[in-house]
Amino acid sequence: MTVSGDNSETKGIAPTEMIFEPILEHGVFRFDCSVEHRKAASPSVSFKNIKDREVRVISDNVPAYTPTCVCLEEKQVVTFEFSPGTSFYGTGEVGGELERTGKRVFTWNTDAWGYGPGTTPLYQSHPWVLVVLPTGETLGVLADTTQKCEIDLRNEGIIRITAPTAYPIITFGPFSSPTAVLESLSHAIGTVFMPPKWALGYHQCRFSYMSEKRVAEIAQTFRDKQIPADVIWMDIDYMDGFRCFTFDKERFPDPSALANYLHNNGFKAVWMLDPGIKQEEGYSVYDSGSKNDVWVKRADGKPFIGEVWPGPCVFPDYTNSKTRSWWANLVKDFISNGVDGIWNDMNEPAVFNTVTKTMPENNIHCGDDELGGVQNHSHYHNVYGTLMARSTYEGIERADTNKRPFVLTRAGFVGSQRYAATWTGDNLSTWEHLHMSISMVLQLGLSGQPLSGPDIGGFGGNATPRLFGRWMGVGALFPFCRGHSEVATDDHEPWSFGEECEEVCRAALKRRYQLLPHFYTLFYIAHTTGAPVAAPIFFADPKDSRLRTVENAFLLGPLLIYASTLNNQGSHELHHILPKGTWLRFDFEDAHPDLPTLYLRGGSIISVAPPHLHVGEFTLSDDLTLLVSLDKNGKAEGLLFEDDGDGYGYTKGNFLITNYIAEKHSSIVTVKVSKTEGDWQRPKRRVYVRLLIGDGAMLDAWGMDGETIQINVPSESKVSELITTSSERFKVHMENTKLIPEKEMLPGQKELSRLPVELNNGNWKLNIVPWIGGRIMSMSHVPSGVQWLHSRIDINGYEEYSSTEYRSSGCTEEYNIIETDLEHASEEESIILEGDVGGGLVLRRRITTPNDNPNILRIASVIEARSVGAGSGGFSRLACLRVHPTFTLFHPTKSCVSFTSIDGAKHEVWPDSGEKLYEGNNLPHGEWMLVDKSLNLGLINRFDVSQVFKCIIHWDCGTVNMELWSEDRPVSKESPLEIEHEYEVTSFP
Repeated sequence: MTVSGDNSETKGIAPTEMIFEPILEHGVFRFDCSVEHRKAASPSVSFKNIKDREVRVISDNVPAYTPTCVCLEEKQVVTFEFSPGTSFYGTGEVGGELERTGKRVFTWNTDAWGYGPGTTPLYQSHPWVLVVLPTGETLGVLADTTQKCEIDLRNEGIIRITAPTAYPIITFGPFSSPTAVLESLSHAIGTVFMPPKWALGYHQCRFSYMSEKRVAEIAQTFRDKQIPADVIWMDIDYMDGFRCFTFDKERFPDPSALANYLHNNGFKAVWMLDPGIKQEEGYSVYDSGSKNDVWVKRADGKPFIGEVWPGPCVFPDYTNSKTRSWWANLVKDFISNGVDGIWNDMNEPAVFNTVTKTMPENNIHCGDDELGGVQNHSHYHNVYGTLMARSTYEGIERADTNKRPFVLTRAGFVGSQRYAATWTGDNLSTWEHLHMSISMVLQLGLSGQPLSGPDIGGFGGNATPRLFGRWMGVGALFPFCRGHSEVATDDHEPWSFGEECEEVCRAALKRRYQLLPHFYTLFYIAHTTGAPVAAPIFFADPKDSRLRTVENAFLLGPLLIYASTLNNQGSHELHHILPKGTWLRFDFEDAHPDLPTLYLRGGSIISVAPPHLHVGEFTLSDDLTLLVSLDKNGKAEGLLFEDDGDGYGYTKGNFLITNYIAEKHSSIVTVKVSKTEGDWQRPKRRVYVRLLIGDGAMLDAWGMDGETIQINVPSESKVSELITTSSERFKVHMENTKLIPEKEMLPGQKELSRLPVELNNGNWKLNIVPWIGGRIMSMSHVPSGVQWLHSRIDINGYEEYSSTEYRSSGCTEEYNIIETDLEHASEEESIILEGDVGGGLVLRRRITTPNDNPNILRIASVIEARSVGAGSGGFSRLACLRVHPTFTLFHPTKSCVSFTSIDGAKHEVWPDSGEKLYEGNNLPHGEWMLVDKSLNLGLINRFDVSQVFKCIIHWDCGTVNMELWSEDRPVSKESPLEIEHEYEVTSFP
């Protein structure tokens, strides 16, 4: 079947079918635009074995889908077309909806603090799409390029990938299930590293715990309050002046003693290492790196210097094996301080005080030949973080070959799961981010990275008690489970939000610890087969289209989790769409409206730890619990993986895999071991079997592990009675158990967890925050798939001020919604807001999307005098209406502001120009445009020149302000200050 598709960017050039050859194994194909392109393609960094991509295998199979390609201006555009009803997933670390149709994603690892659902790119790059066909058959598409890539899924059934030439496309399948595709993908890119068991416990972190005394206090409080936790994290402030591999002599004078204290109390310690090395002679790491010539170079051959936390920094060139070995040796020595794991942050690499937020694309890397050789930074940017994580992983291995490394990385690429876990970056303490965290974890799993999780509670901003407790409820069931919060926020430990929240957090984490045998087994399966740990619920039935857009539920093997991400509803109050078959609800006698609802699929057995498991470092107690859910034929099966919890004995047979089966005959359910594998000795322990019969009701029996255990099932009427009683008990319990109360806001505080008002009409989708400055925090143009503006709730975005001072009144006041017409009005959809800006003045804003011109977003703002005293002659203080939008730059080096001024001069203002002011005849003549020459799109801003006296362009790290200023004068009732302007997106060749 040949696929093609029109592309406006390549209009007039006929697409051609790509040539193909089978590689790796059955169902895997490599596509290239031509033989010449195949020869010109750079080596694969994503493949575990680089040669696997280059070697043709003998096969008579032909691909079910052949893409077309067009090469134009050094860009290669690849197009697939599938039938209607096809669903797209994957694309790595992305915000927004789970199902990706209608989205466009860019791969360019970027420091994206406070990102939103439409923000792209983020910290990681996975040029990969999981394609679920209407039949449930599934195909994987990998663009095997490290360079900046666009994945366009805006049109139903069409994938369009654009990146610099030349790169191959690798397809996996179609196979019968999405799991089969991910397993095949793992044969190419490798599976997740096998984590040490302690890494699956709860991790507590903060930016920062400022002293070893504070770290010890946190650890002791977990133990005193009997809240399960295994790991304490040290953020960057443990260092001496942010110098990597050092310790502050006053606040962390003896890291080995701190590590011993933590180890003696059942904790591990993870410490941060960034790539930026302070440029300072006499600092041993800098001196050693300079001597060994390991730094990334500028185009002129001198070491690149960029500003990060320590000030001026140099950056190791991890693309070179000599540098990786140098770094690994530093890590090896660092581990001797009692370090258990390492956190690689800022490794996109992030650079301060530059519009691109990273190093110049023309920097030079002396890469190994097998990675692509000497190349500029644009070639290696997306794999810089992965190669740093690899170097760190190898350093921990060198320190102790009997322990498994644990590394967490912020930046990543396809294949980074071989070396590191990841998290979803600097999220926010909002309900939107809670909801989005589920899909983000799932998308990473669908892209080959199963060990991930968000900052529970949100990194930026202050969570409310209910938000934090709810987030802990679902976060405790993510593959990676860590609480983390930003400097200058309130404390975000589980006990920081009152007794009700603390109790929910304790119950949530006890759930995780009871499920740790199941988690550990799932990770062994993921490590050995490539199967995901957490998966969307459509994996249970890929043919069922109802399941494909469910975003508040996920699978952990046969375990189904349903969470509520709605402020005022518990999970039990939601309608749960379940896959076909038997799904039985259960809990650990811990049901609560703020905790997720749990189901176990019929035909399944999972192993869990008993409730009296200790809350220190995780070890199985002498007892084991089996949860059993029979299918309609009265059968069930499951397996448990066990080993020492660390080290590599499991690779040499020192493990135990136990396959349990259950079968019902007449009124007897028999549970026994069907087979085992491995040499690890089975513990002598009791087994507690709990047979789920429906609505939380259970039958149980005790026995010895390895022996046959039987449960007598009572009559049907008695079973029905048990189920009814359990259902009624659950209902009464939930009615009498209230949601975690929300704290009252103190005077002057701004609540960040309320839901923004959405304006969604025509081609525009906006999120507006009336209660903090009436700001527009998100401005997305739907047809282009571009989120032109995105900000945190309490700063930036689209702001307006009432005087010439930056952030003067207007941007933080609480606005009232005076009028809304959001229900598809006949002429337009609009919202009107008003905020008191002091001195008798009101700032009024009307935001409109006209139905007769859906591409226009119109904003009319006015400063009015409402209660100016007569003693002032009816005139206010000096006022200036200052429109201050902060637009996102997707391609900073290819973005500019273009306009023609009143005097007829043409201007093209680029980021390196700094701040520019235009007034008088230099003022734009009624419009100016933010141009992205990579996207071939422009955001036009039109305004009335009679209302605008000054325009300012200010470039910042990844953003640009395009300000409109009114005149600066007193205001009366008869003479308000007004600026009416509009935005429109245009495309050009």
